[in-house]
Amino acid sequence: MSTNAHSHPNYIKIFVILSVLTAVEIAVTFLGLPRKVLVTLLVGLAVWKAVLVALHFMHLKLEKTTLSIIAVIPFILCVFLSLMLLPDIYPR
Repeated sequence: MSTNAHSHPNYIKIFVILSVLTAVEIAVTFLGLPRKVLVTLLVGLAVWKAVLVALHFMHLKLEKTTLSIIAVIPFILCVFLSLMLLPDIYPR
């Protein structure tokens, strides 16, 4: 057995974390926060959950840096394009 062998992720722990994050998302919707704050919190929690899924269930945590960069580039492009469309979504 090589010394670079990886250990398997604790899937139950990740499941519990994802469940807690989902419960927090549900709780946040009932706080009566302003819409912009609510959307920001919900998007932040969703991104956090997506990163956990990508790292552990898609095994990106164990990949080389270049593959991780390739996986992050579409996310950055999506954020950039969303920000560029904001003036059209919320006209003055």
